[in-house]
Amino acid sequence: MCATEKAVWFLIGASLGAGFALLYAPQSGKDTRKQIRRKAEAATDSLAEAGGHIKHALAEKGERIADAGKEVYRKSASAVAGAAESAGGLLSRARG
Repeated sequence: MCATEKAVWFLIGASLGAGFALLYAPQSGKDTRKQIRRKAEAATDSLAEAGGHIKHALAEKGERIADAGKEVYRKSASAVAGAAESAGGLLSRARG
C-alpha cells in the first residue's frame, strides 16, 4: 500500500472517528447536526483533494510508462532496421 492510499484511509478513519465522537458528545441535537454537517463537508473536501493527488500521481506514472514504451519501440525499430539492412547486405553478397 503506497503512502497516498494510507493517507486516504487515514482521512476516512479520522472522519468516521470524528463523526462518532460528535454523536456521543454532550450537546443539543441541533448543535450536533451542525457540527456533523461541517465535519462532513471538511471530510468531503479532504477526500476530493486526496482524489486529486491520486489522479495526478496516476497520470504522471501513466506518462512515464508511455514514454518508456515509446523508447522500447524506438530501440526495437532501430534494431529491426539494422537487422534488415544487414540481411539485405548478406543477400547481395550471396547473389554476387
